[in-house]
Amino acid sequence: MKTPLLPTFLGCLLLLTQGFADWPAFRGPNGDGIATDQRAPVRWSETENIRWARPLPQPGNGSPIVLGSQVLLSGSVDPDGMRRGLYSFETATGKQQWVRTINLHRKMPTHKTNPYGASTPASDGKTVVVWHGSGGLHAYDMEGKPKWQRAYGEFEHMWGYANSPVIHADKVILYTGPGMKRSFVTVLDLQSGETTWEKDEPFTGTGEKNDQGQYLGSWCTPTIHKGQVLLALPTRINAYDLAKGTIAWTCDGVAHPRGDLGYSSLVLCGDIVFYTGGFRGPMLAVRTTGKGNVTGDRLFRVEKQPQSIGSGVFVNGYIYRPNAGPGTIDCIDPKTGKIRWSERAGDAFWASIIMVGEYLYATSQDGRTTVFKPNPERLESVATNVLKDRVNATPAAAHGRLYIRGFKALYCVHQPYR
Repeated sequence: MKTPLLPTFLGCLLLLTQGFADWPAFRGPNGDGIATDQRAPVRWSETENIRWARPLPQPGNGSPIVLGSQVLLSGSVDPDGMRRGLYSFETATGKQQWVRTINLHRKMPTHKTNPYGASTPASDGKTVVVWHGSGGLHAYDMEGKPKWQRAYGEFEHMWGYANSPVIHADKVILYTGPGMKRSFVTVLDLQSGETTWEKDEPFTGTGEKNDQGQYLGSWCTPTIHKGQVLLALPTRINAYDLAKGTIAWTCDGVAHPRGDLGYSSLVLCGDIVFYTGGFRGPMLAVRTTGKGNVTGDRLFRVEKQPQSIGSGVFVNGYIYRPNAGPGTIDCIDPKTGKIRWSERAGDAFWASIIMVGEYLYATSQDGRTTVFKPNPERLESVATNVLKDRVNATPAAAHGRLYIRGFKALYCVHQPYR
């Protein structure tokens, strides 16, 4: 007996007309926190609209990605981070499909707030790449079969690792993050793993602290813009030519008296790039169209901002920025640096804000997600949803659902649509 094709066809047509799509990397399909999906759940709780919750072996800060019927995320198998893995779960049920692990020869340092498994994988739907820090860069097919791997030595830092790879135009772009020996940006061929170019970022001091004894390091994920790799480094923002690796322009100003630190990712606002440095660093903005050292052409630089770990979203002329201390959300004009409003919305925000359809989603460490509309006049809250779990990871929005990685479990949030 043949299976009727009409229901299957209609189901696929419904998915297409509702604008459902994948979430293939950190901060979504374009690395800006904005989903190509047009719908996601607005209300949920421990007992409402949770399709499934999959327990995880260890806590982690890396975000899930979603490709078709798979949810993928990195994590540690053991509490010491000696075995690090890439996990694949079914989107429909949360069932684990496969896990691929690598072994480290010694325990690496990290901070208690940054458990092993802090990097987000990236995929083009055929290959998935994952960065395990000292465990190297690994590529697999979508069934978990190894394709290639690159070992770069140890990346030792007292606060651990968190940088995520990016895939663009059949290339893998990776900033390795802080290390005691070296820190560099590299671009590789997605299919073979061969190096296209590699560029060291010089630093002074030990790799953990600069030569003034202040903290040092960047955990920023690269942003691709008009053939350039934009990246916030410990002391400056660089724009690398994606094809050649030459520095097209550089802008000083990330470093400040409390340290040379970058945690969040850059926010693109048309041809303006906005950034907030780590450890109450400055916020600054510069145009992406310059050449050479463009420090003198900054639009603004304002010292002593709130702690910035999660990244903001640019919507209709304004940035909505989450803050890790205190737990506020700011609305900022990226042309002037003027803060239009700042409102308390939960515990500290480590997760980046995302946008799905007409709503913004901000998830704080206490598992509380504030759903609000982009409004430069006030925080226009629509709903507040709480999971009883600690959440440092950015949610993924795909196929009309939200996937939230907590310390205890991976949650699939699904709200039936009428």
